[in-house]
Amino acid sequence: MGTKVSSSPISLIDQTVVPGDVVLDLSNLTNQTIKLGSGLRQDNDVISSMRAGKLKYSKPNKYWVESSHKRYVPRPEDHVLGIVVDSKADNFWVDIKGPQLALLPVLAFEGGTRRNIPKFEVGTLLYLRVVKTNAGMNPELSCTDASGKAAQFGPLRDGFMFETSTGLSRMLLSSPTCPVLEALGKKLSYETAFGLNGRAWVNAAAPRTVIIVANAIMNSVTLSGTQQRIMVEKLLEKISD
Repeated sequence: MGTKVSSSPISLIDQTVVPGDVVLDLSNLTNQTIKLGSGLRQDNDVISSMRAGKLKYSKPNKYWVESSHKRYVPRPEDHVLGIVVDSKADNFWVDIKGPQLALLPVLAFEGGTRRNIPKFEVGTLLYLRVVKTNAGMNPELSCTDASGKAAQFGPLRDGFMFETSTGLSRMLLSSPTCPVLEALGKKLSYETAFGLNGRAWVNAAAPRTVIIVANAIMNSVTLSGTQQRIMVEKLLEKISD
């Protein structure tokens, strides 16, 4: 198997790498601190890929390999879209597309007490934060941020939920706003929620807007930023004819 070697990771950013590819040689760098994310490992001065995917970068110094797949492995502080599948006296059981069902305590809400336990029917869609993930145990969820505030978390009513790859979910949650959402937001009024577990939710006053936004998002998965903007323009032109 061929091996890519780069003294600068810039040349490989957004390029496909496979296990064993050397993405960075630290011996050629001075006075730089590199933060490694998932999919990368360090052996002495060599940084190499541990899985297939695209090498990604975020300022000021973080690199990781992003794999676009549908299998989700929960991690603390992930924001996810979960579906209630059962309720018990002390918790709700929630499907977050992980290897196991996740547990949402009935008190894991802003101001949660035994007097105001929420009632969710099976099938309710929730926007949640992953709190704990321990091997051999069900992940624990919360409907609050780290400070105990509800923030954007809680039930997502109406709208349309659809499945995506985890790679597309990360793109949709990236900062600055990804091109497809930026282009849609200039012309349409809608609200969204994206989970790192490969689920997306769209809502708008007009059902047609929901369909347009959902289709544009799903069509953007293999497109560059420029291609995403062109795709949205053409899509909006068709519906205005």
